[in-house]
Amino acid sequence: MTVVETRDANPVTTLLASRRARLPDDHDPLAEVNLVAGNTTLPRLLRAQAARRGGALALREKEHGVWKRYDWAHYHRQARRFALALMSLGFKRGDRITIASENTPEWYYADLGAEMLGVVPVGIYPTNPWPELQYIVRHCGARLAVCGDQEQTDKVLDARAHNDGLPALEMVVCVDMKGMRSYAQADLVSFEDFLARGDAYLTAHPEANAILDGITDDIDPDDVALMVYTSGTTGPPKGAMLSHRSIIYSTYNYAGAIGMHGRHYEAVGYLPLCHAAERCYSMAMQLVLGGVVNFAESIDTVAVNVREIAPTFFIGVPRIWEKLKENFEFRVTESGRVQRWLTGRIMTIGRDLDARRNAADGKLSLLDRFRAWFCYVALFRNIQRHLGLNRTVHRLCAGASISPEMLRFFSVIGLPVSQGYGMTESSGCVFIQRDGFHRLGGCGLPIAGTDYRLADDGEILLSGPAVFKGYFRDEKATAETLADGWLKTGDIVKQFDNGEISVVDRKKAIIITSGGKNIAPSEIENALKDSPFVKEVIVVGEGRKFLGALIQIDFDNVGRWASDRGLPYTTYKSLTELEEVRELVQSIVDATNARFARVENIRRFVVLEKELDHDDGELTATQKVRRAIIDRKFARELLQIYGDGEAVS
Repeated sequence: MTVVETRDANPVTTLLASRRARLPDDHDPLAEVNLVAGNTTLPRLLRAQAARRGGALALREKEHGVWKRYDWAHYHRQARRFALALMSLGFKRGDRITIASENTPEWYYADLGAEMLGVVPVGIYPTNPWPELQYIVRHCGARLAVCGDQEQTDKVLDARAHNDGLPALEMVVCVDMKGMRSYAQADLVSFEDFLARGDAYLTAHPEANAILDGITDDIDPDDVALMVYTSGTTGPPKGAMLSHRSIIYSTYNYAGAIGMHGRHYEAVGYLPLCHAAERCYSMAMQLVLGGVVNFAESIDTVAVNVREIAPTFFIGVPRIWEKLKENFEFRVTESGRVQRWLTGRIMTIGRDLDARRNAADGKLSLLDRFRAWFCYVALFRNIQRHLGLNRTVHRLCAGASISPEMLRFFSVIGLPVSQGYGMTESSGCVFIQRDGFHRLGGCGLPIAGTDYRLADDGEILLSGPAVFKGYFRDEKATAETLADGWLKTGDIVKQFDNGEISVVDRKKAIIITSGGKNIAPSEIENALKDSPFVKEVIVVGEGRKFLGALIQIDFDNVGRWASDRGLPYTTYKSLTELEEVRELVQSIVDATNARFARVENIRRFVVLEKELDHDDGELTATQKVRRAIIDRKFARELLQIYGDGEAVS
């Protein structure tokens, strides 16, 4: 095994030497010495921020077109009411609750309220169908479920009514009771009534506040704070146990690496809170830094909400960045001839400047600095304001790899998007790009205290405070993933000459052709998705003579393209059947093939007749392709590609 280790000279190692020690009474959870080592807990951070900031703005949500404001005191008070309600039901340390909801303040209250008691919250994607919800709720043994609305409540009730139900579940709490007047379940209560239960318990037991504080103070930083179930691309979801230390350490040191310490933190929360990225970089980062989290109205209104808020920190999955770029491009196509020419000319100048800047480690000549100023004033400033990202200190692409071309666009307009490397099991990013280490395709350098090794096959192994505690009730999977203190990530990486790492692909995703060539499909897939007309790609070819591809077109963009040419269609399927669309996709494939070696070329492809869908088992809740089902789910399409298996000249 080849060893490539990086260690920072910081207090982490010293502080972790006594990591299991009981926190002293005068422990200040907001002190840097505690945050840098993650030597505190999330509910103690909430209590400290509420004491320090009180009436300062903490959370905002939009209701009937008006932003409602909640301060830190309110945030802490609501979480305590939830904790007291759990106390009234006899919940104790180590018990579990589940939360199935869109992002709302109530998720925060329930999450932190449970953690005050040492109860472990488990998030469930609001897009999960009831069988997936049933699996998670049953597997974790949750005693209570918090549901966002009628849809989520119905899924819990369906899960109760089928396949031996949910034997451990005692109560269902619903935030929005609209449409549920006729529901007669005695153990179904509204969120407000549940909080009122906490108030009543405190009235009857005045000592409860002191008991709650004592329990909160007794929680160890290395105790499990929450569980995040993996997306299940290769098998059933697994419950990754994250400690308070791992989350706080990872978040605080990440914030330091990107320059957020001492700056105003304001974010738009819209990614699912059951995902590690949103949990770390909205909820936990706010607890660490203070500041404000604004809840987007929905995933469809994110762009509008971002323009309203103008956040200082923004995290987006590749599809969000792709849509932002596509919206700009289509606005350009709909503008006048002079404006299109001017935009194109400025973008060309910007690309040249960006290339020279990257080649010179961020330095530009005096003339180039003038050119950059001109491009900013003439175009880029307006683009940044239109996107609502003009105030951002840092922009992160998370969740999956993104094409270099997409990153190049945002770099050109003055909004470089950083990539990082991390996973649920590492409590978010443990590598991140920063000033001077921002190479396209790279993932930056490790954050303080992170050690890593590269195995002989290129797999990266991680060690440090951010590493998770294992999988809940799955000793076998834990033993396979954690060995001698090292996390086996399953990711193949390479390292640039400047020290940055770059992810090649998942170890299990590498395609080995019949000729013995090892090919990473993600790079080819991302290159094809550079086109605004391609939404999803699955490159295939394991054990075959050549590569093929299953291609899902972007219905909106291809639909506009077809309408502009007077091509008739009614549905997604009818659009894919147009010969002109097939020729369009062929031209995209041909252009992409020119960028790769012949062995990496797509020789045949199929345009999928339906969009990939989570409900049909083709995508995970995080919109990742379930590669384990490709051979079974797309047998007909694979036959179209390979037939008798002969290669195409």
